[in-house]
Amino acid sequence: MTVSWIKHRFAGGVLALDTANTVVLRGHAGKTFDRFDDADEIARFADAASIFRAGELGGRALVAPNPRQIASQVLAIREATDGLFRDAVSTGGIAADKISALLTACAAGLHGKREQVGQPGRPFGDPSTPIAFEAALAVSALSLLGGDSLARMRICPNCNWLFLDKSRNSSRLWCDMAVCGNRRKASRHYHRKAAAKDAGDRKEAGNA
Repeated sequence: MTVSWIKHRFAGGVLALDTANTVVLRGHAGKTFDRFDDADEIARFADAASIFRAGELGGRALVAPNPRQIASQVLAIREATDGLFRDAVSTGGIAADKISALLTACAAGLHGKREQVGQPGRPFGDPSTPIAFEAALAVSALSLLGGDSLARMRICPNCNWLFLDKSRNSSRLWCDMAVCGNRRKASRHYHRKAAAKDAGDRKEAGNA
């Protein structure tokens, strides 16, 4: 089934985390599923990411003309990214073996590419030409190892997605307040009403 790559799918804050979040409900046995099970979705995701991650990419378009050929590289970077940073959020530090796994995966994604990346002010290179999706994914993932990314990394308590908290006071709770925040609020409201009704029923039964 074709995925609708809407804005909410890009709540991670950077391309690498958005890609990590293409596995939905990680850790929830029986509920988790992979939006990249159909490798063709990688190309459609890249097209959407060119729009929703234009700021991060410096306006450089992503291309994935042969998604089935790059699927193994994309999935390796995705899983190494999720494994490293999900563990880092839990432990407060980065494990050496997980850095090694990420570097190996990113090296494969960049291997054989001739475009320049890492230019001052243009980490993804010249915006006038497209960049291979797997190469951009590697650049995005590697960028998370620097700056204050780890301090701002969060796991959404509703959907279990990774995201960067870019709020001024680092107090963001949800990957997307309009979706996960409202769902959690609705759930709490439902349970409060159910508890109140149950208490009322018990009181009436006691007075009978």
